[in-house]
Amino acid sequence: MTTTLAPPAAARVDDATRRAGLRRMRAVATGLLVAMAVVYLLTHGRDGAWGFVNAAAEAGMVGAIADWFAVVALFRHPLGLPIPHTALVRRRKDDLGASLEQFVTDNFLTPQVMREKYMDAGVMLRLGEWVGREENADRIVTEAVPFLVRAVERVDEEELRTVIDDVVLPRVRREPLSPMAGHLLERVVEDGSHHGLVDLVARELHAWLALHQEEVEQIVRSRAPAWAPTWVNDQVTRRVYQEVLRWARDIKNDPHHNVRAALDSYLADIAADLQHDPRSMARFEALKERLLDHPQVSATGVRIGETLRATLLEALTDPQGHLRRRMSGALSGFGRRVVEDEALRAKLDSGSADLVVSLVERYGPEITSVISGTIQRWDAREASDKIELHVGRDLQFIRLNGTIVGALVGLVIHTVSLML
Repeated sequence: MTTTLAPPAAARVDDATRRAGLRRMRAVATGLLVAMAVVYLLTHGRDGAWGFVNAAAEAGMVGAIADWFAVVALFRHPLGLPIPHTALVRRRKDDLGASLEQFVTDNFLTPQVMREKYMDAGVMLRLGEWVGREENADRIVTEAVPFLVRAVERVDEEELRTVIDDVVLPRVRREPLSPMAGHLLERVVEDGSHHGLVDLVARELHAWLALHQEEVEQIVRSRAPAWAPTWVNDQVTRRVYQEVLRWARDIKNDPHHNVRAALDSYLADIAADLQHDPRSMARFEALKERLLDHPQVSATGVRIGETLRATLLEALTDPQGHLRRRMSGALSGFGRRVVEDEALRAKLDSGSADLVVSLVERYGPEITSVISGTIQRWDAREASDKIELHVGRDLQFIRLNGTIVGALVGLVIHTVSLML
């Protein structure tokens, strides 16, 4: 299904077309008035059936002239004569703008109307269908990347240092971190998220011991008593190494080893102390203060920020990079989910409708003030010409109707007069 987000250009009418239509209808209305005048002159003074034609033509001229006066009086002085209550648009241009502004505010930019129109438009469904297509998601990412790149490039080393020194570090220093660190460690222990790190350490420890037997035996031998025979020390050293290697292998292979259980228990105790033990909390905060006072903290933060910035720029500028593919995939996936998940779409529709209503309530008067402000800046003659250009063609039908209705009324009056 093809979704159209903008009105078709063919629905718009330009000023040249309106001006041509206005001239054409003026000519028709004026031509009918002239035709009535010609008929009136040709039938004047004649009796019989021609009397009815003459009366109709006479009344038709009166109706045509009266409605011509009424239509012209809206925009200018008829025949250039300053007749009172004529040229209404020119004289009351500002009042007209204010009234139009109030009319739009009271009847169009109301919360109820805006919500109904927005919900009827199915914006989220149409947007989801459009974004759900991969080529459109790629287009959005492609258009957004230059702005993201410029935003990231504007963050230089000095700004990073200012943010770290003036925002991040004071906030970290001001906020107590021990409860948060304890809660985070507690969740890590409960979820077993640290087991992967423990497995890695156990594997590396066993591998190092297996590859460095001489170094380990040399360390143990250096601690042996000097009075013991050499062969005894060698036997003890070899035995100690084998037991240490076996112990490391057991830790690596057994996920339920008592060392692992002891480590979990120790970490759980630390997590509890960081949240509830005043002494542990004070020691943690003191350690935090010592770390923050170290002169390398700020420099390290800046270097980390620079590394992240360079990595992000490299990923954004690579059209086939993983980051841009992930961004595009996430957008198209979200669009398809919006189309398929009615509950999600209903929430998005409701939330976005609330946002639209809120914006209208807050900025509606400022939006509609454009109407009165624009009309006030117009020249009186210009305003009159613009309004006439848009509605003048339809007003010419008033002249046509006045001519025809006047002729019919004149015919009726002439008939009644003869009957009386």
